[in-house]
Amino acid sequence: MRQQPQELLARWEITVIEQEMPMVRIGVTGHMNLTPATTHLVRDELRSHLRRVGHDLVGVSCIAQGADSLFAETVLEMGGTLEVVLPSQDYRAAKVKPDHAERFDRLLGKAAQVHVMAFEHANREAYVAANEAMLGSVTELVAVWDGESPVDAGGTASVVAEARRRGLPVTVIWPEGASRR
Repeated sequence: MRQQPQELLARWEITVIEQEMPMVRIGVTGHMNLTPATTHLVRDELRSHLRRVGHDLVGVSCIAQGADSLFAETVLEMGGTLEVVLPSQDYRAAKVKPDHAERFDRLLGKAAQVHVMAFEHANREAYVAANEAMLGSVTELVAVWDGESPVDAGGTASVVAEARRRGLPVTVIWPEGASRR
């Protein structure tokens, strides 16, 4: 007599093997001088992109004013983990403006890890090192970028160029109607 599939399955202990989904590590680069209207447009695009990623998200950011902080807030809002890379030991005191200090401190306090580059003072070399460290630790780069910036060491365009040179996937977010101050 032929057994039914349910009877066959009943004879063995069935174990579901759950494979761990690989952690997705996304870094950010982008403009600091977004207009208020652009901030809303970019936040919506970031949410949409990160929603597609969906699982075990780690966002890596320098939490500078503008795109970096917007990305960090969105990662946390989506239930992800935030890692912060600071370019120098004096970064907060030297470069964080008073209108960004509260937001910076709040994000820093929510970071699961904070990496401080081995530079005493914030300068172009420290920014390049921070970007290198970020790119070396991620599987994708999100660039809040208008695509028109000149390539300068440590700037958005140079980070995008370096990520592409390394073969990292780059997602450019610059919604229609976006602009910079």
